[in-house]
Amino acid sequence: MTDLKHPSEELTKGDFTEVKKPFDLFCEWLEDAKASEPNDPNALSLATVDETGLPNVRMVLLKGVDERGFVFYTNFESTKGRELLSAGKAAMCFHWKSLRRQVRVRGPVVEVSADEADEYYQSRPRGSRIGAWASKQSRPLESRFALEKEVAKYTAKFGIGDIPRPEYWSGMRLVPTSIEFWHDRPFRLHDRILFTRTAPDQPWSSERLYP
Repeated sequence: MTDLKHPSEELTKGDFTEVKKPFDLFCEWLEDAKASEPNDPNALSLATVDETGLPNVRMVLLKGVDERGFVFYTNFESTKGRELLSAGKAAMCFHWKSLRRQVRVRGPVVEVSADEADEYYQSRPRGSRIGAWASKQSRPLESRFALEKEVAKYTAKFGIGDIPRPEYWSGMRLVPTSIEFWHDRPFRLHDRILFTRTAPDQPWSSERLYP
């Protein structure tokens, strides 16, 4: 069995309210997950809302994290992309079952720079770059064969040359105003630490929550 530390031991040597660096703690937990999760330790559920306020949630992959926020990529013409651009805010949940830990993140979303999106896009496998052109994400598909035809079309179009990033495909950065760390404890007396701030340029405050 994995030897799990009590979250308060990882947060601070003293009172947890003194901790002001939730990004540091997140990165530590993510590194732990990379060593213990069998698949995609960077997987997260991403929640958005449509024009009526009805939520949508799906799994995506985290592709970058630093003090600016949490980055993922998508087709902006997809349901996910349209809802992100329309509402301008989202929520994430990371769940690492092997560690019995969870992190919830909420806040506004902003588009990453073109240079940042280009750099990540060019790092993707060639087939994934072709797929970004071939897939009309979230829209009706008459058959699998129709998708394969689109893949063949763009494979032929770009040949062995460079594959530019589609204008409709880019990244979003969730800039958190709240980050909650959760750790399973016996008898459902879980540990919960919530970090909040009023704006991205403001300092963090923290508090412990009842399980």
